[in-house]
Amino acid sequence: MEHNAKSIRPFIGAKNFETSRSFYRDLGFNESVLTHNMSVFKTGAMAFYLQDAYVKDWIDNTMIFLEVDDVDRYWQELGALNLTTRYENVKLSPIRVEQWGKECFLHDPSGILWHFGQFFS
Repeated sequence: MEHNAKSIRPFIGAKNFETSRSFYRDLGFNESVLTHNMSVFKTGAMAFYLQDAYVKDWIDNTMIFLEVDDVDRYWQELGALNLTTRYENVKLSPIRVEQWGKECFLHDPSGILWHFGQFFS
């Protein structure tokens, strides 16, 4: 089967929809409101849908990996945003080096775990 895919857009939930909307805008994503309870957030060709829906087991098991060009620079920029002091429950973890590359981690206000990584060439 041949895929001629143009994008993949996961759906994620939010414990507090307005807080999460603000968080993702502060993180640098561009928001387009679709309905009163759903927005799409974009950066370049990448996007995801944020829903005003909270199922603890779903949120606690949601992880998203975003490949970046320079994880060291990205981690510094994440720290400069002060998201951990501006939003309750947000956690930023330092860079970890693995066999495949390196990554840092950010928990959003609902608990979704973002991996920001860079693959070794």
